[in-house]
Amino acid sequence: MKIAIVGASGAVGQEFLRVLAERQFPVDDLLLFGSERSAGRKYAFRGKEYEVKLLQHGDDFKGVDIAFASAGAGTSKEFAADITKHGAVMIDNSSAFRMDDDVPLVVPECNAEDALNRPRGIIANPNCTTIMMVVVLQPIEKLSHIRRIHIASYQSASGAGAAAMAELQQQYAEIQQGQPVTVSKFPYQLAYNVIPQIDVFQPNGYTKEEMKMYNETRKIMHSDVRCSAMCVRVSSLRAHSESVWVETERPLSVEEVRQALEAAPGVTVEDDPANLVYPMPLDTAGKDDVFVGRIRKDLADDNGLTLWLSGDQIRKGAALNAVQIAEYLIKVGNVK
Repeated sequence: MKIAIVGASGAVGQEFLRVLAERQFPVDDLLLFGSERSAGRKYAFRGKEYEVKLLQHGDDFKGVDIAFASAGAGTSKEFAADITKHGAVMIDNSSAFRMDDDVPLVVPECNAEDALNRPRGIIANPNCTTIMMVVVLQPIEKLSHIRRIHIASYQSASGAGAAAMAELQQQYAEIQQGQPVTVSKFPYQLAYNVIPQIDVFQPNGYTKEEMKMYNETRKIMHSDVRCSAMCVRVSSLRAHSESVWVETERPLSVEEVRQALEAAPGVTVEDDPANLVYPMPLDTAGKDDVFVGRIRKDLADDNGLTLWLSGDQIRKGAALNAVQIAEYLIKVGNVK
């Protein structure tokens, strides 16, 4: 297959290369695209070196089967027609098309079949926090319809890209050396701090990130569920975590929920409080599954339960989910 990666030099673009190699994805030809800043860079893939081409309007995507795009919403909107006009399937990691009615928003563990109906040749990859949450909630939804979700996220520097990760490390070094702290990628210093804001504030007082969780969850799960989120940036380097409270139509026991999660694809249960076993970003970074622990009844709601999850934002929250969508299309013979 002929595969393209748009935004190849970014954190997610680089993760695409690793995930494609690790999963032995059928790549016969590979094209890498980037901005003027990254054009000309060279990256190795399966023992061969590939040079990043400048992304520009034209016919560069002719013959491409699948294009993974992770270069920002503005770039995706500008170049979507170029990417798809010769029949390539564009799997887009930005927010550009997620809520468009004619673009499926897909997490394979939840709604893989939605990827088959793509009038514009575009499939949207959801927001990272939404992806990880719905992977865990889908098995619970099968037990009893989820009516309400309250969620507090603890999102690492990786969610803002490779430069943000580097800035966090730089800040810690600057503090130790008694130097002025560099603040560029976040509203405030992130080192030794938490920031209760991710993305810009909306008129209702929620941030854009928090509203993504509300809207995207409903679209992916084909549900009327209501989701209230508080998204917080924390000073971990990679992998996000979430505290999740759900209210279901009927009360569920902890045991039936645990059994459902243990049997669910893409989920690993780590839940042994007596021995201090629960997921943490330090351990979940670099891994494919979403890890779940602290499963218990909600003391404030007879039909509620609460849990903790952690997962790698760059892998399952971005590159891996997109590659899994492509794998599904290949499996069912629905690439072109």
